[in-house]
Order: sequence, then C-alpha cells, then structure tokens
Amino acid sequence: MRLFDISLFLKRFPIKKAKEELVQTSKIEEANYERFLNNKKTEIVKHHLLHNNFYRDLVNGDFKNWESLPIMKKTDFQIPLQQRLSKGFSEKNIYTNKTSGSSGNPMRFAKDKYSHAITWAYHMERFGWYGIDFNTSLQARYYGIPLDTIENKTVQLKDFLAKRHRFSVLDLSEKALDKMLEVYTQKPFDYINGYTSSIVLFAKYLKAQNIILKDVCPTLKVCIVTSEMLFEADKTLLQTQLGIPVVNEYGCSEVGVIAFTNIDDEWEVDSKTLFMEILDNNNNPVPLGEEGKIVITSLHNKAHPFIRYEIGDYGALSEKSTPKKPILKKLLGRTNDFAILPSGKKAAGMTFYVITKKIMEESGNIKEFKVTQLKKDTFEINYVSDDTLTPKKIQIITKTLEQYLEKGLSFHFNRREQLDRTASGKLKQFVSMVNQ
Repeated sequence: MRLFDISLFLKRFPIKKAKEELVQTSKIEEANYERFLNNKKTEIVKHHLLHNNFYRDLVNGDFKNWESLPIMKKTDFQIPLQQRLSKGFSEKNIYTNKTSGSSGNPMRFAKDKYSHAITWAYHMERFGWYGIDFNTSLQARYYGIPLDTIENKTVQLKDFLAKRHRFSVLDLSEKALDKMLEVYTQKPFDYINGYTSSIVLFAKYLKAQNIILKDVCPTLKVCIVTSEMLFEADKTLLQTQLGIPVVNEYGCSEVGVIAFTNIDDEWEVDSKTLFMEILDNNNNPVPLGEEGKIVITSLHNKAHPFIRYEIGDYGALSEKSTPKKPILKKLLGRTNDFAILPSGKKAAGMTFYVITKKIMEESGNIKEFKVTQLKKDTFEINYVSDDTLTPKKIQIITKTLEQYLEKGLSFHFNRREQLDRTASGKLKQFVSMVNQ
C-alpha cells in the first residue's frame, strides 16, 4: 500500500498532478529551457502583483524587468502571516510551517496545496535516483523530535506513514550509539537521512569499533545528509564506515530542496520548481564560478511570495551550469556566520571550523567540536574527545589559526561529554556572540 502518497492525497495535496508536471518539465529541451524559466518567473510575479497586496506594496506595483524587482529578506516578513497571503488563501486552505530560527527569529510561512505537493514530488524524484521510494523504503532518520506530547505523537504518526525509524540526535552518548547499532542489526533499513553532524559522529563510533555498517545492515543503499555543512573529509569517512554512497542535500523549509547530489556526484540545483541567482552585495549577478549570496524564487507558490528571496547563504554556481542543469560548485555557509576581528577584518566563521577541524582530527580522538566567538579577540572551542588536548597540541592549533587570521587572538579549549545542540537537534558549528 502506498501510504505516503495516500497521506498526501488525504490532506488534499495533489501529488499525482505534481508528479506529472515534473515529468513534462523534464522533457523540455535545453535550448528552450531559459524561455520556460522566464515564462514561469513572469507568471509568478504577475500573479502576486495582481493578488497579493503585501508584494504589490513591496514592489510599488511596478514590474519593469526581473532585475528591477526587490530582493526579499526575512525582515520583510515580520508581519502577521495573514497579511502576507494572496487573495483566496487563508489558513484553512494552505500548508503552513515555520523556519528553524537558526539564522534569527523563526518565521511563519505558507504554501498553497499544489506548491507543497510539487515540492514533495521533486523530493521523491531525487531520492528515486538512488532507488528510494517513500512508500516502501525504510528510513533510519536522524532528526530532532518535539518534546510536546501532541507534537510528539504527530511526528510519530508521520514517521509511521513515511516508513521512518527516528533516532534521537539529542543523546549521542556511547551507550546510545551502542543501542543505535543494535537497531541496524534488527531492521532492514534502505537508507539513512538526517543531520550531518549526528551521522558523522555515528560513523566515528563505527570506525572506533572497526565496523562497516553495510556489513551489519546489508539492505542499506544510500545515506542522505542535510541541514548542516558536509566537509570532504567527513564525506570520505561516511562512505568508508557506512559502506554506501553519500548524498548531500541542501535546502530550506521555505522553498524546499535547493540542491541534491546526482548520480554523477554533482550538486544539482532544482531548476524545475525554483530559480537560483548568485548576487554580489549590490544585488548584481556574478559570473559563473564566483561567490555571492544565494537568492531563490519559488516558481509555484501562489499563496505566499518568495520572489528573489535572500535565504541567508553564500555560494557559487559551477562554470558548467546551464539553465536546465545548474550545478552548485560550493556552499560557504550563512551570511551571518562571520567573525569581526580586532583589526576590523571580517572572517567567515567556517574558516575557524575548517582549520581547527583539520588540526584537531590529525591530533586523534576528536569526535566533534564547536567554535564560539565570545569577544572580538576571544574564542571558545568546546570539543568531545577520548583524551584532553595537550598544551603542545593547543599551542599548534592556536599558532595555525593566527597564521590564517591575525595575531593576538585568545582561544580557550574545553573538553565536554556532549555538545549543546539546538532544540531541533542541529549542531551549529560556529556561533558569534559579538554584536555585528
């Protein structure tokens, strides 16, 4: 029984129609794809100018050309949801959700039923590349779970309908990892899906036990990580210890899956339901291969405008990108994850993380860590490890960081049993407490 499709249908999400549209879109030739995208962009803009007072006021009612449209930011949505909906939509006939709040305050948003269905259809299509069927494939799930009784029961029902076994990412102790491994010996999982840091920690546990997970659970086909950065060294670790391909999914709750690793190991951007732009700080397009801020347009959402929406990430498109097949070359992290140093230099927070990660893992026994900027010149590095870092190793890490950044910085290292995570279970690897 196709319980997942049936559950979407019962909620009046027209999943069959959405799947059919994606099939037809796939048939459009590359030579005609740019015209297709331009038509979809124009169609969604004109819809919201005609039916959405909030967007019409933002644009001042004037649509000269695509480049003249404003860049939408989360601050534009700091009004009640009802005031942002298009005519004909209310909370009775839409899908609503809220962002995680990892880049600031959580934001409520909406999708019309068809828009939400086509997001799911795209998701199902991409997972299908790896032989995964949401109706039949059993998932080992690494996400948070609400503690509220009603929300908890709702999530459990969703997990049942979607054939998911959820592991707690809030308890990753040695004892919890032992029990986790035992479950893999008992259930025929088809794939792993969830937060990168939690699955990486499990892979490090497997390495320490000299275990390849595929040997324990032969039915496994693929691991799909999401919501957190995936570094090349971690990808290699996952592929080695899990014994299966590792897929990197990038997206956000407002618009859905943005990029997904294809079978050629390219990070392919969704050009069927979204339009991605990479812009400089003056909102001008940058050439392919160059870095800039990621701006997304949702091509189907008629209930709520996400048009030229700055999602808060920096990245770059590959020089090989085409209108039909854009390839994400790199993802640099969130635009607000920067450290302001005493000299005034601005450094990407992930710089600290990448440098420290390399050195600490070469030192051995480091399972995971988190960098927090307390003051412009002071950083706290909390880490989970079998052994405490020696003064000599700390000196080497500090010296290397100063070479990349600047001298006079202070680093405090603290060994912890577990690291603090967000309420949803994500590990935010760099945090700045400095007012920027």
